[in-house]
Amino acid sequence: MRTRATTDSKRFTQTLGARSDVTHREPLYPILVVQRRCHNRTVADETKKKWANPEESIHQAIARWAAKCADRVLPIFEKQRPGDDRPRAALKALRAWEDGTLPMTECRTAAFAAHAAAREAAAADAPAAVAAARACGQAAAVAHMFDHAPHAAAYASKAAGLHNGGDEARIAERTWQWENLEPELRPIGFPGGPQ
Repeated sequence: MRTRATTDSKRFTQTLGARSDVTHREPLYPILVVQRRCHNRTVADETKKKWANPEESIHQAIARWAAKCADRVLPIFEKQRPGDDRPRAALKALRAWEDGTLPMTECRTAAFAAHAAAREAAAADAPAAVAAARACGQAAAVAHMFDHAPHAAAYASKAAGLHNGGDEARIAERTWQWENLEPELRPIGFPGGPQ
């Protein structure tokens, strides 16, 4: 192991133009740290993806679908946590963003509020309500980043399963989600395929 580390260290120090006469008597740690830092930087630069939301029509279509998914389980939250309108307000904010009457930053704020409602529901031991509130929060967050949509759907199906007796209800909800998402948007809504 020590020989390999020394060999690798020599190879990387030669590549970097540094000293190549490293011996076993010299500490290897600083060289290995340089190797790791240089290697990670190189890998990160080569594999880093540039991120952007899709064109507006696709972004809004996936947001509408995420809102529909969350809307289906919102009554679960409202039944278990009456008087807390933060998840409903998050969906209302998303619809206003779709209409162009609310900035994305307001949707993010509403999403955070829905997640706060989910934390409070967790403290009250209401797991179906937690999942429903998280579905609403994730749906509202789609205004900021489209890739929140699959999370909104997943939380919605989890809420349905927890509320309606398990896996059969969860699978039925996922089936509804799949069937109600335009085929060209399914890679966004279901990045891992139908589940």
